[in-house]
Amino acid sequence: MKLAFVLFKYFPYGGLERDFLRIAKECQSRGHEISVFSFIWEGDIPEGFNLTMIPVQGFTNHQRINSFSNSFSKLLLSKKESNEIFDLIVGFNKMKDLDLYYAADPCYEQKVRDQHGKLYRLGNRYKIFQAMEESVFAADKNVELLFISDIQMENFKKIYHTPGKQFHSLPPGVDRSRIRPENAADIRAKARQSLNLNDDDKLLLMIGTGYKRKGVDRTMEALSKLPEPLKSHTFLMVAGEDKLKKYKQLAKRLGIENQVHLPGSRDDVPELLLASDLFLHPARHENTGTVLLEAVAAGIPQLVSGICGYAFHIEKAQAGIVLSEPFQQTELDQKLLEMLTSEQWQQWQDNALDYMQNSDIFSMPDKVSDIIEATGKIRASANIYNNYTITT
Repeated sequence: MKLAFVLFKYFPYGGLERDFLRIAKECQSRGHEISVFSFIWEGDIPEGFNLTMIPVQGFTNHQRINSFSNSFSKLLLSKKESNEIFDLIVGFNKMKDLDLYYAADPCYEQKVRDQHGKLYRLGNRYKIFQAMEESVFAADKNVELLFISDIQMENFKKIYHTPGKQFHSLPPGVDRSRIRPENAADIRAKARQSLNLNDDDKLLLMIGTGYKRKGVDRTMEALSKLPEPLKSHTFLMVAGEDKLKKYKQLAKRLGIENQVHLPGSRDDVPELLLASDLFLHPARHENTGTVLLEAVAAGIPQLVSGICGYAFHIEKAQAGIVLSEPFQQTELDQKLLEMLTSEQWQQWQDNALDYMQNSDIFSMPDKVSDIIEATGKIRASANIYNNYTITT
């Protein structure tokens, strides 16, 4: 099949982007032709991918996204007129003309109802984002909907009354490079040496872009409240992009500037996981949190907020502690101290690795590719492409 994958922006370290890449490569390995459409692309272009960058106009993010969607629609029409038709359009952001949508983001309309008043709905930002969401989830759009969060699935069903048969629940899609290797101890020792960590030092690790959403400030505050001498021997590394100056200033204000390392995005995440003693993710909101399961695969104990969609895996695995909701800083402070001084470390690690061995946390790209192929066969038999009916 000729498959078009569409996403607004690509950079190598984003969770959605990494999911897109694994799915597209799996489809490519099955012999399908891969075309990609975007308006921002950072990093290498995978071999065999046909990337088209679509120019956009607008000063604001929602204006640029609307411009991209409209331009993509025109491109599809021009290809249809020249008989260059894609078998399926697979989208990773909400927009028009999709056949399948990979739902990495929560329900926008639900968020608006929960957090905003009537005046917010008068703005162009709301009108554009709501129209794009409706173009995917409206009952008559016939888009196959691929969900990594069952909780979010119910929100969309409630608001848009989308037929249940269009929803597909997916297993997690952890990258197998995160699996703890047999020589983990050697890798850990080498990585810790490169970070100038002593044997009695504790390394806290956080991974992800968007520090406020991930709760980096919450972790910094908890670190600053540890008692001595434990605090002096505990360090925090955050691998991910954000406005680093702001958080360096926060670390200085809390008196922990020498214990906080903010290197930005890193290519050595598997090694950092093995070098760490505790993975933290006290997020303010998190649709799923695949990074939690990456830490499980590496056998790293975790301290995470209950708001994370995948937090139930940590509870089920008994691989750490899940904070109660609503979040309380005092609970994070207390649980961090408890975990750093606990004798359960080996049990948490063993539990995580046992869960990784006996649970399906890797097969998402395979499942999505199966759904893409099945959808392609069904729509080909009905002569339906790109949600347009092709008459012959």
